[in-house]
Amino acid sequence: MGRDQQLPSTISRAQDKTKTPSLFKVLMHNDDYTTMEFVVEVLQSVFHLSDTAAERIMLAIHFQGLGHCGTFPFAIAETKVQEVCSRARKSGYPLRCSIEKE
Repeated sequence: MGRDQQLPSTISRAQDKTKTPSLFKVLMHNDDYTTMEFVVEVLQSVFHLSDTAAERIMLAIHFQGLGHCGTFPFAIAETKVQEVCSRARKSGYPLRCSIEKE
């Protein structure tokens, strides 16, 4: 019975220590070689964005030099950057992405 009485306090202590993970922005950088169509396709397939959202971000990348693709926990952001870079290299484009802490 003493064991049952300790369980709730153990759970409440564990809940107190639980934190929301830090979030990171995935940023895509402009270059002079990657086509706008390829950027839109990557935004749709990797970041699951709508046609309108993908085109809006692509235009921000084109005109401002940088576009915010989404905000994720670090492991997911890192995976998305690797996926974008892998697809770009396979297609012969120098497209770059970076991660920035929010």
